[in-house]
Amino acid sequence: MIIECPYCDSKVDGEVKGEHTSYNPEDDPYPFKAVLLKCPACHSALLGGSDQIQTGPTTSEWSSLTRLWPQQETYIDWEIPEIARNSLIEARRCYKAKAYDACTVMSGRTLEGVCQDHSTKGTNLIHGLKELKDKGIIDERLYLWGEELRKHRNIGAHATKEKITKDDAKDLLDFAQAICDYVFVLNAKFNRFMERKDIAK
Repeated sequence: MIIECPYCDSKVDGEVKGEHTSYNPEDDPYPFKAVLLKCPACHSALLGGSDQIQTGPTTSEWSSLTRLWPQQETYIDWEIPEIARNSLIEARRCYKAKAYDACTVMSGRTLEGVCQDHSTKGTNLIHGLKELKDKGIIDERLYLWGEELRKHRNIGAHATKEKITKDDAKDLLDFAQAICDYVFVLNAKFNRFMERKDIAK
């Protein structure tokens, strides 16, 4: 089972040492599975969790493992497509390494991934963001967040005397995360919610 090992700083195919599935339909209609794994590289113990998610009217599957221990700094949902997700992961690595300019550049690249996933026609981010807003994919507030991220991405990407501070880099990274969560994760959850309502009818 694939899980991120914080000691090796990479995704590994963990060796399953034990697992337990819990199910309480009064609190949650879907089972939860906890999995104890051993990293094949460094032999560290890892604890992962997986939710059973509905994929169709009568079908379901287990979600990708989320590391529960050692606790993840921030979970990035697998609903976010790879073209945006990879940049978001890189942005978080840059922030952790205190490379705040690079963090902001990769956060801006994340938004470019959002635009590409939605096949915007603009040749640059300024046009891509406007097209996302015009199509109703993002609202006015998310558009303003994206604009600030775009402007600061340009500061980080070019040789100037301006520097991106730690606080600004964290805020801009959070903006990129929030836009991805809204566009990909929450929309997917809402669509599944509506499908369940239609099935119930």
